[in-house]
Parts: sequence; C-alpha cells; structure tokens
Amino acid sequence: MKDQTAKTGAEFSNLADSRRTPSNLAATGQPLTHYHSFFSELLSWKNPRKHLTACAIICMLDSANRTLVIGASGIAYASIVAVIFATRYLDIIRYLFKATWMILGFTVLVEVAGKTILGNGLTSQLRPHKYYTLSRETIDVAIGDVHELVNFFVIEAQRIFFAENIPASVAAAASAFISYYLVKIVPYWGLALLGTTVLFLAPLIYTSNQELIDHYVQEGSDMLNSQTEQLRQVASKHTSHATEITKQYMGDYTAKAQSMLHRGGSASPEPVSKPAPQTNIKETDFPEAPKQGFKSEEVGVKGVEEPLVA
Repeated sequence: MKDQTAKTGAEFSNLADSRRTPSNLAATGQPLTHYHSFFSELLSWKNPRKHLTACAIICMLDSANRTLVIGASGIAYASIVAVIFATRYLDIIRYLFKATWMILGFTVLVEVAGKTILGNGLTSQLRPHKYYTLSRETIDVAIGDVHELVNFFVIEAQRIFFAENIPASVAAAASAFISYYLVKIVPYWGLALLGTTVLFLAPLIYTSNQELIDHYVQEGSDMLNSQTEQLRQVASKHTSHATEITKQYMGDYTAKAQSMLHRGGSASPEPVSKPAPQTNIKETDFPEAPKQGFKSEEVGVKGVEEPLVA
C-alpha cells in the first residue's frame, strides 16, 4: 500500500512538473501557456501503472496488455465524475450551511462551557498565537495560474474557431452538433458526464490501439484520395468536352451572324412597282366628244349717250 501511495505521489509530482511553456508556438507566433503541456500530459495517460486491488478509484482495461491500469489521469477522471454526481444527487450548498452552523455552534458551546465550569475557555486555548495569512507571493502565484488558465481556454477557442488544427475543429463541431440534439433528452449533468468520459477515454483508446486505428485511418484516407482523384478527372473531362462544344457552337453562330450582316449591307434596295387599279368603267359610258370646232360670235355693245348738263 505504501508502495502504491509513493508511486501515485510521484505521478502527481511529474504531472505538476509538466506545467512548462511548450516550445511550439501558435499559428500567429504567440507562445502557448504552460497549461497546454499540463492538459496534454494529463489526457495522454502516460506511464500507467498496473494495479489489481479492489479499492482502486478508477480502473481502465488496457487492450494491449489485458491488465488493469490506474494513474494520475484515472484519479483525475474519477474526481471529476465524483464531483458531477455529487452536484447532481447531493445538496452541497445546504450541507455547507449545515456544517457551518454545527461547527460554529460546537466551538461556541465549548468556549462558554469552559469559561463557566473551568473559568477558562477551551476554544481560546486552541487559538494560534498568530492567525494564518496568505503571503503576497502566494496570491501572485495563484493569480498567475488563474491568468494562464483563462488564457489557455481563450487561445484554444480561437485556434479551434480559425481551424488551426483541423481535426480538433472537426471534433468540436461534431460535439456541438451531437450535443444540440442530446440536450433535448439528456440533462446537463448527463452531458457533462458524457463529455468528460469521451475527453478522457478517447486518448486512452487511441494510445492502446494506435497501430490498428492508424491503419484504418490510412486506408480511409487512401480511399478518399482515390475517389477524389477520380471525381477530379471526370469533372475535368466533362468540363473540357463542354468547353469544346461551347466553342464550336459559338463559332457557328458567329459565322452565321457575320454572313447575314455581309449580305444585308451589300444588297441595294429595288423599287417596288404597284399595279394600276382596275375599274369596271368603259369608254361607252362617257358621251362622244364633238368633232367640229366652236364658232365665235361678235357681240356688240351699244353705249347709251347721256346728255351733258349745261
């Protein structure tokens, strides 16, 4: 038991020491936080230990060695699951209030009883000579850790949104899509439990069956590339054929249009003669014209002489 405790303590020490700023940078050239290394170490299930006791907090079946393994990652997973179930089935806030009034009531009762019976309070005897305080260095370290943790989530959200890591962005999109439908039938604590399980067990399953999974992934990638290449060739062939047909039709239509324009410009317009209107009138319908000339008669005009007035 002491040996297992020592190994567990060593694993947690290694996990704490892994909080170093990684050497790789983001796509923008910015340095990452030390929590990137910490969570990568935590979720990778590195250095699992064999454990066969029944009182193990969490046990995972390793398909390669067919043994039960446990480590810091398993303890972290079990702790998160325990918190989720405690939040769901335990009224933690109510229990906190209950524990507070019971503890304070006990200390007050002991102090009053001691002063009444012994003349000296018992609780005051346990009072330290100096109250405990947090140093500025401790506060600065805590604030620095919180700052790094917040930046970890902010940076990762932006890396996923801008598709710096395409598999991670695809996984996030698939998770959001599935959660959109599961939230209608699964409570929030169930979604939290499911997400935590997938987050911790997916890397373990991959590392335990890495060769087999990589083999199938490579086969799927090769098949996808082959189908994509075939589609590209077929599309290129049909595109070139359609382009040739379009050019042929355009050439024919252009030649016909030029021919029509050439004939229309060279031809001179000819006058159109209108036929004389036909009537049913005959020459016999008119009287015969006289054949002899007209004789002129002299007409004399006699003037009337008027008497002159004397």
